[in-house]
Amino acid sequence: MIIEMSNAAQQDLLDGYHFYEAQTEGLGTYFLDSLTSDIDSLVIYAGIHALHFGNFHRLLGKRFPFAVYYRVEDSIIRIYAVLDCRQNPVWLRNQLVNAEADIVSRPSAPEE
Repeated sequence: MIIEMSNAAQQDLLDGYHFYEAQTEGLGTYFLDSLTSDIDSLVIYAGIHALHFGNFHRLLGKRFPFAVYYRVEDSIIRIYAVLDCRQNPVWLRNQLVNAEADIVSRPSAPEE
């Protein structure tokens, strides 16, 4: 399966990184590593998560209070948003509506 991520979802990850890095040095990197691992697990577990806000699957982060909202279309996993679960549900729904049409391919990991 291929994972694609919207620009909004990429920005959500960067915003989370900056928030946690401002709390404690290195915590932002740990946040990105944790959420990236959760997102990578979708290659195996995509489609098993409960539907929220209509037709978005919601993967809850294992270590941070964030949720990955995605859809499975053919053999493509499209991530629309990575949102803080502590937000107002109306705000969450609005973020998903805004991100719905904004999909780009997820950058691949750099080769070492």
